[in-house]
Amino acid sequence: MRVRKLLAAIAISALLAEPAAQAAEGGFPEKPIRLIIGSAPGSGPDIISRLVADHLYGAWNQRVVVDSRPGVAGIISAEAALRANPDGYTWMMLTSQLFVATSVYPDIRFNLDKDFVSIALIGTVPFVQMVNPKLPVKSIADLIALAKSQPGKLRYGSAGTGASEHLSGLLFTRMSGTQMLHVPYKGVAQAIADTLSNEVQLTYAVYPAARPHIESGRLRATGVTTPKRSPALPDVPAIAEVLPGYAMFGWYSLVAPKGTPNAILTMTSSEVLKAVKDPAFGARLKTLGIEVVGGGRKDLDAFRHGERKRVSELVKAAGVSLK
Repeated sequence: MRVRKLLAAIAISALLAEPAAQAAEGGFPEKPIRLIIGSAPGSGPDIISRLVADHLYGAWNQRVVVDSRPGVAGIISAEAALRANPDGYTWMMLTSQLFVATSVYPDIRFNLDKDFVSIALIGTVPFVQMVNPKLPVKSIADLIALAKSQPGKLRYGSAGTGASEHLSGLLFTRMSGTQMLHVPYKGVAQAIADTLSNEVQLTYAVYPAARPHIESGRLRATGVTTPKRSPALPDVPAIAEVLPGYAMFGWYSLVAPKGTPNAILTMTSSEVLKAVKDPAFGARLKTLGIEVVGGGRKDLDAFRHGERKRVSELVKAAGVSLK
C-alpha cells in the first residue's frame, strides 16, 4: 500500500533527523504563539494541539495558545491563518479533514498545497464508527442489516459536509448498499453530543474524541476505519473486514503560512520532533490511539503530496462533490 510505505519511510528518516537547529533570529519565541485548529474544543486536533503546546512551553517557557476555529470542515481555520502576519507566531494544525474539504468545496480562496509550508508530521489515527446503545446494533453486519430494512431512516452525524467523518460515512453507505441521512455539524463534538442524545443514531470520530464515550459505555464502537484493527481497540473490527477495500484514516501535522522565516520553521520542526520521539510523550499519543510518525519538514512535504493524490482519488471514487 503506497501510504503504508510512505509512513515507513518517514519513520526511518525521523530516526536520522539532524540535531536541533540554532535559535532563530531575534530569540524566537519572544511572545505567545497562536496555533489555529479547524475543530471544536474536545476534538482530536484540540487534544493533540494541547499536548504539543504543553511540551513547547516546557522547552521554550512561552505559551502556545490553541485557537479553535471550527466550521466548513477546517476551511475557516485556514483562512484565519492566512490573514495573520507570517512572522512565525501563527501556526495551523493541518489534518486529513481539511484535505478532504479542499477536494470537494467550491470557490476556496486559498491553495492549501502552495499557501502553507510544512513544519512536522505528528502521527496517524483511525476514525471510529459509533452508535447510540439504544440502536439494536452490535456489529457492522447488524448496522448494515438495519439500514437496509429502514432505507433513509438512520441518521449519521459528521464534523461538516466534506469532512473526513462525512466521507467515512458516505463510503460506508456506498460500499454497503445502504441509505442513511447525513447530518452535518460545525464540529465533531456536536455530532457526538447528538449521537449521545439519539438525535442521530451514529457518527464517526477520531479515536481521541471517541475514547471517553466508548470507555463510559455511552456509545458503542462498531468498527474502525483503518484497513486493520487499531491496537487501541483490538476487539473492535475494521470495517474492511466486512467491506473489503474500505479505508480512511486521520492524521495530524503542523504547518505555517507561506513566508514564515525558514529559521523558525526549522527550529519549531526540530522541537516538535523531540517531543514526538520522547518516550513519555509518545506513550501519551499511543493511549489516544495515535500511531506516532514523527516526520520533519521534507517528510511532511512528501506525505502531503501523497495524500493529495490519495484523497482526490477517494473523493472521485465516492462521487463526493460540492462544486
